[in-house]
Amino acid sequence: MRGRLCDRLLVAVQRGRTGLRALLNWRRVLDRLRAVLRNGITTFIVLTVTLWLMPGVRATDVLDTMGLVVLVAVVGAVLRPLLLAGVTALGGWGAMLLGVLAQVIVMVVALELDPSKRLSGWPTVGFAALLAVVCAAIFDWMMDSGTEDTFLAESKRLMRGIRRRQARQDGGPLLDLRRPRPGTEPGLLVVQLDGVSEPVLRWAVRAGNLPTIGRWLRTGTHTMRGWHTGLPSTTPAAQAGILHGASRQIPAFRWFEKDTGRLMVSNRPRDAAVIEQRLSDGRGLLHEGGVSIGNAFSGDAAINLLTVSHAALPGRSARGWAAFMASPFGFTRALVLGVGEVITELHQARLQRRRNLEPRVSRSGAFLALRPASMLLRDVNVSLIAEQMARGAPVVYCDLVDYDEVAHHAGPARPESMRQLESLDRMLGVLERLGREAARAYRIVVLSDHGQSQGATFRQRYGETLEEAVARFSAPDQTDAPSVPAEEEATKEPDFPHPPIAPVLVVSSGNLALIYLTRHAGRLGRDRIDAIYPQLVDGLAGHPGVGLVVVREDDGPVAYGPAGSHRLVDGTVEGQDPLLPYGPRARTDLLRHQQAAHVGDLVVISAVDPVTDEVAAFEELVGSHGGLGGWQTEAMVVHPAEWPVTQGDLAGPDALHRQLAEWLAVLGLRTVEPRREMPVASLPKDRDGAAARLSHSRDG
Repeated sequence: MRGRLCDRLLVAVQRGRTGLRALLNWRRVLDRLRAVLRNGITTFIVLTVTLWLMPGVRATDVLDTMGLVVLVAVVGAVLRPLLLAGVTALGGWGAMLLGVLAQVIVMVVALELDPSKRLSGWPTVGFAALLAVVCAAIFDWMMDSGTEDTFLAESKRLMRGIRRRQARQDGGPLLDLRRPRPGTEPGLLVVQLDGVSEPVLRWAVRAGNLPTIGRWLRTGTHTMRGWHTGLPSTTPAAQAGILHGASRQIPAFRWFEKDTGRLMVSNRPRDAAVIEQRLSDGRGLLHEGGVSIGNAFSGDAAINLLTVSHAALPGRSARGWAAFMASPFGFTRALVLGVGEVITELHQARLQRRRNLEPRVSRSGAFLALRPASMLLRDVNVSLIAEQMARGAPVVYCDLVDYDEVAHHAGPARPESMRQLESLDRMLGVLERLGREAARAYRIVVLSDHGQSQGATFRQRYGETLEEAVARFSAPDQTDAPSVPAEEEATKEPDFPHPPIAPVLVVSSGNLALIYLTRHAGRLGRDRIDAIYPQLVDGLAGHPGVGLVVVREDDGPVAYGPAGSHRLVDGTVEGQDPLLPYGPRARTDLLRHQQAAHVGDLVVISAVDPVTDEVAAFEELVGSHGGLGGWQTEAMVVHPAEWPVTQGDLAGPDALHRQLAEWLAVLGLRTVEPRREMPVASLPKDRDGAAARLSHSRDG
């Protein structure tokens, strides 16, 4: 017994010596001295500027200000750990509120304790503290020349703290202050750059504007290839496929369900939760201990952070959330820089107007809030990724939306959008460098869910919205049209909300629109539609802004255009083929889409310019996606060069799901099970009579 105690004491002494040597390591000491000097200079300059700006503050010498700098440092050292504990305990919205106030509280206490009493009264002291915090954020950003160095340093500090805490919980040394060694077990980090098409990314790399991805490709560590999204080309459909292997559960970004009378919007948390119940079989891409961050759906992840279908802010266990909120280089910095984003956006929109740049749309209103919000979300997501990498999550999947939000309103290849892409590339560089602090040896895969296509909107080009055009072709509402068949009358009609949904409902997603005859149950064919609204199909097909109208007939779906038709089942064309402007995959895409759940009675896709590949969105967006035409279906994936691609040309998000699952299996992070084939009704036949390969598989 005594021998065991002596052994334990000896081990503890050795560990203590190791920790002390690490504490006194000259490099570590030098890094700390640099950080202290930088913080001291920043605080001195900020306080000097703040006191100079405050009215009625009497002049004091430099020594008084230096004393206040020391006081701020001492108060911060005492209060910040307490505030971080409070932020962690509150979690969610409480963390956001306290995160905003944390830096102000430190400055208020320091100013109140200032022996020179240059400021007095809570309103004055509070305003001065807020001004000092804002000036500090701006000054730090200027010192870093717009780089992410400070953010990187804070993230590393967070990761080291998490790993040391885990080591102590696992029985590690109490005094071990060394930098934790990088993990050796494999891990996978998948970063989704929302809306970035393969042509845009390739062009940006060739231009030298993406140093991180460019270095990966030029040195041969990674390779880039395109993958075809199919129809619909939207984030929810792509993530339903990538994360769950079930993309055909989603016919568009928005759709109507006749059986319930419900309009589904896939980025609405309540609807996303319902959709995920349909997608999930418990074996999504992230089901074996994975983490979902900022996605539409969870992929059956063990941990979900800012995932729409789970509709909750990170809780108390998410230390990355708390650390970001409480850090002076986190939420406060993001808020200040967010104001700068709003000013930048106003300036860029004004330049577009002055230069008469076309096409363009209004960039005011809600978009002014979306732009800084997307930047804030990006920084939060990276902090959450850093935390999960420190904890050793086997696979992390995160969606970064900055580029997509700006490209919708500015255009996918405009300078504003490209600057957002450059900032995302910098964040990839941050994540790469954070890998040295991670508990696993993470490999990085970068992919997109769709691209974007540019063009003036349908309303701008033709002076009316698609809803107005549909109203013209369906007027008058023929309530006395031929009676509904007996079997249809027996079907329970949905309990429509108030006000009642229009009898002809147009639901748009980019340049894709689904049209529903809401007073008639089930999906209607051409004969029934013509009987109710005789001008609707031909009127839409002949509209100059419409490229395709797809409707079901007795022998399968047919795509009608302004001068011809294309029977999708066997490829029979009459007149001019309306599918030609949409590329060689259009027929397959449309056929697969026709088998999606809750697809409209009519499917409408806007015309595409054969010269510029521009499309006309049915929404007021200069950059759009959701349908066909242009680059919106041309997504990309950047992956380690030695990893084989076994899923052919990666046609559709379900194929990408299978490929990612195979890579996880190669890394030993996923158990491979036999693929389960999901039944598909009425498989179409091609011209040779062979069943088209449209089966929907969901595998392990």
